[in-house]
Amino acid sequence: MTAIALIDYGAGNLRSVHNALVAAGADGVVVTADPDVVAKADRIVLPGVGAFAACMNGLSAIDGLVAAMTQRVRDDGAPFLGICVGMQLLADAGEEHGRHAGLGWIGGTVRAFDPAPGLRIPHMGWNDVVPTVPHPVIAAGEAYYLHGYHFADAVDVAATSRHGATFTAAVAKDNIVGVQYHPEKSQAYGLATLERFLNWRP
Repeated sequence: MTAIALIDYGAGNLRSVHNALVAAGADGVVVTADPDVVAKADRIVLPGVGAFAACMNGLSAIDGLVAAMTQRVRDDGAPFLGICVGMQLLADAGEEHGRHAGLGWIGGTVRAFDPAPGLRIPHMGWNDVVPTVPHPVIAAGEAYYLHGYHFADAVDVAATSRHGATFTAAVAKDNIVGVQYHPEKSQAYGLATLERFLNWRP
């Protein structure tokens, strides 16, 4: 068994996430796009940087990868962490450059921030994480964000933040958790988030 499968589909800050997982205490982190490795992983981490459609297309282009992730996470119950666009891909759809289907694991749609006078888009920098429900992985604190789209109307919100208006900072459902912020860039708070994920037994 692979302890942690860090999914490589051409759309993630893999080195930084890998190093942060190791710093948080992870053993056996494997950067992989191999469905056979993913199907046997104890835990799965899906990073993501860039546009929703490009990330979803990159993930879907690897034969058998989405099926292996779905089997291991949805059917077998392996703990899953989505980061930034990796969280957004959990949604039903994303509206960046047209409407594109997501994994559909957590209800909601990824939409652009509504423009407002003086509001800087993308949302970039440190901001609060405010839990909305108790969750073993999500805690109050400050994290680093970089995104122009957000997980709107999410069914399973675990934390929020504000940028012009309240937006989803984290989602959680069963053995699935996703964070809009970048734990690998969030210093002590981010490492603590990853450590909680590594110790999580959903």
